[in-house]
Amino acid sequence: MKYLRPLIAVAIVLAAVAAIGWYVWDQNTGGLPEGFATGNGRIEADQIDIATKVPGRVAEIRVSEGQLVQPGEVLAVMDTRELEAQLARAEADAARAASQVEEVRALIEQRRAERTLAEEEFTRATELAERGVNSQAVADTAKTRLATSEAALNAALAMLNTSERGVDAALALVTQYETQIADATLTAPVLGRILYRLSQPGEVLGGGGKVITLLDLSQVYMEMFLPADEAMRTGLGAEARIRLDSIPYAIPAYVSFVSPEAQFTPKQVETAEEREKLMFRVKVRLPEELVKAYIDPGQDRVARGCLYPPCRGRGSALAGRIRR
Repeated sequence: MKYLRPLIAVAIVLAAVAAIGWYVWDQNTGGLPEGFATGNGRIEADQIDIATKVPGRVAEIRVSEGQLVQPGEVLAVMDTRELEAQLARAEADAARAASQVEEVRALIEQRRAERTLAEEEFTRATELAERGVNSQAVADTAKTRLATSEAALNAALAMLNTSERGVDAALALVTQYETQIADATLTAPVLGRILYRLSQPGEVLGGGGKVITLLDLSQVYMEMFLPADEAMRTGLGAEARIRLDSIPYAIPAYVSFVSPEAQFTPKQVETAEEREKLMFRVKVRLPEELVKAYIDPGQDRVARGCLYPPCRGRGSALAGRIRR
């Protein structure tokens, strides 16, 4: 036993050195064989700002931060009382314009009847003047009356066109107010999760005022930066894996974007050597069906890609693996 103790101590030291060497190698290479690229990034999702289209007061907000919402689900409602009053007025104006059209059409029928009578009188007066029964002055008067009735008919036809355009304008205004009232109900455009409630009921917002920020769960990805020699060999659709620092397994993904332009390394790359290099932005996207499968907040946070806002806000580094 006296001779075995030094041997055991040497073995322990050798094992410790091997473990340290393996750890250093794994940290420097990621434990990857040749032919793979690796980079650091963050799991992100596209943010959609749900905003008002016209100025108004927030009547109610029906969702809370962190809530999962379906496409078309109502998120908030703006006060529409003023718009509804304007709509009622526009509908009344449209009805009045339609009545004016009917009045003008009745006037046109009257003017046509007058012209018909004037034509008949002019025909009779002309015949009688030719036979010498009436004077030429009577025929000339009938001719003038005919020209006047034709002018009145043409004016009535022009009034009809103006009245019909007035109806079109009134109906367009009705449609405008109806659209604004419909836009006052803010709905979710995609499947997503509420990230922020930026306004509260009772607040008055201008046009384009932000009410809610929504995470689009159909667009979940990680952005990282690769040097030129690795980026040029990374193709769109290439298989990828995303590994969280604290999780022993990888999340499947694929390359959805490789920037055609180089840029300086972003600030989150800490070493001076790395910051001096030009890098290409690469986006690794999680399949939508995978995200949907683990979208319930009760599911494991890691399997969900840390998309629930409390987890997402921690800013933990993620490592991506791309096979070229």
